[in-house]
Amino acid sequence: MQQEVLTSAQNPRIKQLLALQQKSSERRKSGLFVIEGQRELQHCIDAGLKVEAVFWCQELAPQLSTFVSSLSHLTSRFLVSPYVYEKIAYRGSTEGIIAQVTTPHQSLNDLVINTQKGLYVVLERVEKPGNLGAILRSADAAGVSAVIVCDPLTDLYNPNLIRSSIGAIFTVPTVACTSEECIAWLKQQGVQILTAQLQDSNAYYDVDMCRPTAIIMGTESTGLTSIWREAADAHIRIPMLGKLDSLNVSVSAAILMYEALRQRTLASKDYRSDK
Repeated sequence: MQQEVLTSAQNPRIKQLLALQQKSSERRKSGLFVIEGQRELQHCIDAGLKVEAVFWCQELAPQLSTFVSSLSHLTSRFLVSPYVYEKIAYRGSTEGIIAQVTTPHQSLNDLVINTQKGLYVVLERVEKPGNLGAILRSADAAGVSAVIVCDPLTDLYNPNLIRSSIGAIFTVPTVACTSEECIAWLKQQGVQILTAQLQDSNAYYDVDMCRPTAIIMGTESTGLTSIWREAADAHIRIPMLGKLDSLNVSVSAAILMYEALRQRTLASKDYRSDK
């Protein structure tokens, strides 16, 4: 497929790309989102998402020639001038490639259930794309089964979220739903609910996380709503030995994910030693 050359920032394709970057309403209406960078785009392709169009600046990223050519059977490709790429790039560094991708529609019912060791991170009313992106990176590293975003205040395909996750939004199953839907689903699957909160709680390392577990995190400012605290099987906290009473939510989530991984790794070693 021949690559069309775009040299004007007034081109309708370029205008649409900018609108998708800047407006969540445009992303919802069109069913498209924007992704920048070869690594993130490759994760997206590996996840089976449909790439609608690729915009590549050959002068800025000649090393991507082979990669872009390999996409010819998947998508429309457009060459853009350095001037146009400067207008559409939203990263501080120069990646040289941007794509429009069809937004996937995943629900709780699409998640693959691990009845033995499922580990889920649930985030209620998360509002900062950077925090969610950082949590997704940790979730990928810790082997989390899925991240569930309840009553979100940011859309899952915000460009800043994709950037901060370095593509983990495509490697970790991620769905959005209401808190009520999530609680019903977790209980139906037999997953224990552990809410991270200061009040009426035990130290996180004193709670068994070897069984199927959901770690529930709220916002740093207000914490979890009562619906989650009442639905919990146990309340957990991270001890704070200084003068402050909370950590960044992405740091807290990483600590709890890796505690679950630690417990499960030790349990697995104990099991093997008994054989």
